[in-house]
Amino acid sequence: MTITRSLPVLLLTLTLIGCAAKQRAAPEPTYVATESVVLAGTEPAKLMGTGVLPWTVRVRSTYLPGGTSYEPGRDYVVDPAAGTIARTADSRIPDFANNVLFGKENFDHSKFPGYGNLPFTVYVEYAATHLPRLTTPTDQSAALARSRAKLEAGGPFKLIAYGDSISAGGDASSETARFQNCYGAYLTLRFPKSEIIVDTTATGGDNTVQGLARLEEKVLTRKPDLVLIGFGMNDHNRPGVGGVEPAQFQTNLETMVKMIQQRTGADVILLSTFPPHPQWAFGSHRMQEYAAATKAAAASTGVAYADVYSVWMKVLERKDPPGLLANNINHPNDFGHWLYCEALRAVGF
Repeated sequence: MTITRSLPVLLLTLTLIGCAAKQRAAPEPTYVATESVVLAGTEPAKLMGTGVLPWTVRVRSTYLPGGTSYEPGRDYVVDPAAGTIARTADSRIPDFANNVLFGKENFDHSKFPGYGNLPFTVYVEYAATHLPRLTTPTDQSAALARSRAKLEAGGPFKLIAYGDSISAGGDASSETARFQNCYGAYLTLRFPKSEIIVDTTATGGDNTVQGLARLEEKVLTRKPDLVLIGFGMNDHNRPGVGGVEPAQFQTNLETMVKMIQQRTGADVILLSTFPPHPQWAFGSHRMQEYAAATKAAAASTGVAYADVYSVWMKVLERKDPPGLLANNINHPNDFGHWLYCEALRAVGF
């Protein structure tokens, strides 16, 4: 359990993409959040922004400041107009072409010991003149009226993150980088009289069937004020490896929400999730259906909805999946957790 009392460096230093992307006759440079990439050989990888100002680029091995800092020219080159970055031939940046899953199709990760992208991932800060708008804020104040009243009044406010390994923070580098802690920090900034308590009760590997079985212990007995529910990644698996069909998935979410409402009175935000690696053998690769089911469950129960799926798909218009995945399968890296936080910030109340 984490008590968030002040805004971490993560939010103090970053200008958020969704707020920054504006149409101007003469675009002004604007900073983006620390963005992740993996670089194979000397092939360029796309950044989200174009019109990059080269002198603003910083590349390092860690999401938050620290780690190894890489040097322009020696380790990487940037194409400012195209918004791309590439390793040099003798770069110190690890070559993603050496990843055991690089180029593999329909892969079973269990047959490739040592899989994972974290040793190959670098993080890029830069200023650019053109950035995509990742989110469209929605007014969901009716679904979060209790939370707003309590946050404005000040004092302790318990935020529970419940779901699968993504909500559990799997492969995030720190608690600060996890999406629920990022969101807790945002709420602290917005409601400075509040004392946000972030309680993560998610269990890695769970689908909604298991989530229902654990709900009593993990949520209902913990007196939450706001519950973030993030399921879908394991429900989305193929039959026989934990998959739950979208219609049953929606019913399971609705049951969870109703139990939380009846037993605790807490507000709820349902989060959709993103598609796993498209070549992962165990995925059904129907995540759009699970995102639609999550949205429908929120509408039918009158709770809020955070559209992570659409944010992720917008990013994939420019970037490749491995650059967003910590394990090269279905866990977001630190930048991916920041995308979750962006989706939550777009839930207006």
